Amino acid sequence: MFKSKFLKGVDLSYKHAVYTLSNGVKIPVVGFGTWQVKDGNEAYLSVMEALKVGYRHIDTAEAYRNEESVGRAIKDSGIPREELFITTKLWNQHGTYEEAKEALENSLKRLGLNYVDLYIIHWPHPLAHRGNSTKRNSEVYRAMEDAYLEGKIRSIGVSNFKVHHLEDLLKTARIKPMVNQIFVNPSDQQKDVVEFNEKHDILTEAYSPLGTGKIFGVTQLEEIANKYNKTIGQVVLRWSLDHGYLPLPKSVTPSRIKENLGLFDFKLDALDIEIIDNLYGAFGLALDPDTADF
Repeated sequence: MFKSKFLKGVDLSYKHAVYTLSNGVKIPVVGFGTWQVKDGNEAYLSVMEALKVGYRHIDTAEAYRNEESVGRAIKDSGIPREELFITTKLWNQHGTYEEAKEALENSLKRLGLNYVDLYIIHWPHPLAHRGNSTKRNSEVYRAMEDAYLEGKIRSIGVSNFKVHHLEDLLKTARIKPMVNQIFVNPSDQQKDVVEFNEKHDILTEAYSPLGTGKIFGVTQLEEIANKYNKTIGQVVLRWSLDHGYLPLPKSVTPSRIKENLGLFDFKLDALDIEIIDNLYGAFGLALDPDTADF
């Protein structure tokens, strides 16, 4: 069974467990995702609830168009800034050093923050820069490196990067990315990307760890969940942790937000992990960033 090197020394029975990134920054092992969470009350209230029940890692993006509401919730929560880990992302239209620099400043303003803990290139081969994406990624990443050195971001990452995108980026990067946020769940483990991440000390973050809700119709998962007296969602999220991924579950339902954090009082046995490992294709595969039409 694959186990990430990032698991070394991590106690997964502890609610506030953290991984240590390659630059020494600590990152909570579960994050609260906000993709498809509407700006306004929906985003504000869901983030407030997440922080209330114990999440300390919030993931948003320029493209989600909810940074202002996320920022309001962070401020109103009253939780000291240093206790939180906040991620946002650079969207596809930005293609130059200056555009990336301005995009980060705008995200910081919307969030109401002086810095973010992780800043990510959202997609490696966007339609707006197709055919020129290697140069584009190098340019925007250079701006991120400078922002990192200035203290405006505490760690640098990428998202949806395949092996060839990472190889191209590493040819010009001064600072290796610390995170690659990809579509990872039992249905698509992207083993080649995860293996490359591991080799280069890049943490694998798992977005859509519950397969955008499609997991709940899988019979094998229902049987395993009953065995542990847990929900299917909790079982799949624990599977993600047991491999050393960092899942980013998303919900706007208070009971589900709390439920998705109930991962630290059980662990899956090896046989059940193997069963879950073999669910390839059961609820969707990752989108190919080289052919996506945005």
